[in-house]
Amino acid sequence: MAGVVVCVSGLPGAMGHEVSQACIRRGMTLAPVGLTGPGMPGQCEVVEAGSYPVKLVGSDQPAAQKQALEELKAAHGDKLVIIDFTHPSAVNANAELYAAAGVNFVFGTTGGDRDALMKSTEQSGVYAVIAPNMGKQIVALQATMERMARDFPGAFAGYKLEVTESHQKTKADTSGTAKDIVKSFQGLGVDAFSHEQITKLRDDASQRAFGVPEEFANGHAFHTYTLTSSDGSVQFQFKHNVCGRRTYGEGVADAVQFIASKAMEKSSKKVYNMIDILEAASQPSYFESHRCLDSC
Repeated sequence: MAGVVVCVSGLPGAMGHEVSQACIRRGMTLAPVGLTGPGMPGQCEVVEAGSYPVKLVGSDQPAAQKQALEELKAAHGDKLVIIDFTHPSAVNANAELYAAAGVNFVFGTTGGDRDALMKSTEQSGVYAVIAPNMGKQIVALQATMERMARDFPGAFAGYKLEVTESHQKTKADTSGTAKDIVKSFQGLGVDAFSHEQITKLRDDASQRAFGVPEEFANGHAFHTYTLTSSDGSVQFQFKHNVCGRRTYGEGVADAVQFIASKAMEKSSKKVYNMIDILEAASQPSYFESHRCLDSC
């Protein structure tokens, strides 16, 4: 059985390169055609223990994008997985494109109408991993906070919440991870707090003051969640500081292998998230099946 083939939507962006390199390191094949946004170059090169030229088809050529996906699908079947890290504005249109072409996908892009995204994907019949964050350790933290809220509702009743998140300037939207963790804190009973109150840092000066190293200005994820009691005598702080994109790329590679295995075994469940992948990774059979996907 040949290995997984990945088509990347998001090249020549930095995250597009990162996930391409991660998949190549796992022994997957990078498709010679990728999707991109309007006004992008017609070709790029991914470098990872070799050079991989990729022809790029822009969203201003919708018919050509669909044809490219259909041709890849015809050649590789369910071994083909598309990875999407494009602009938030393209989320829903891209999902509809993948569904129309019958291509399974991994969606790491945040933004868009997420309810519509989930509904259209579930109705499409394709296999997909949809997650606002592909960093496994951060997702584990999210799950822990969610379970805390479920097990101990109101534990932080009366506490004031402050949230600051910093990402590279090219990230247009507020962090989906921050929004998710805020939801857990709301379940824990903090004072009224909306997503609009999240402080979003996207300029050099404020990011340096927040502790972001200058060399990672173009690729980082620094989040701090501060909870303070009503009288100011008690404070809790939760934070994660990620420099670079490699941890996300490795999480995406896990997601690609996972969804390809689900498609090949014709699983009845078709839409997954990173929690499903974390839970699957705790099962010994998961590792054996994924070694086969890479090398059989």
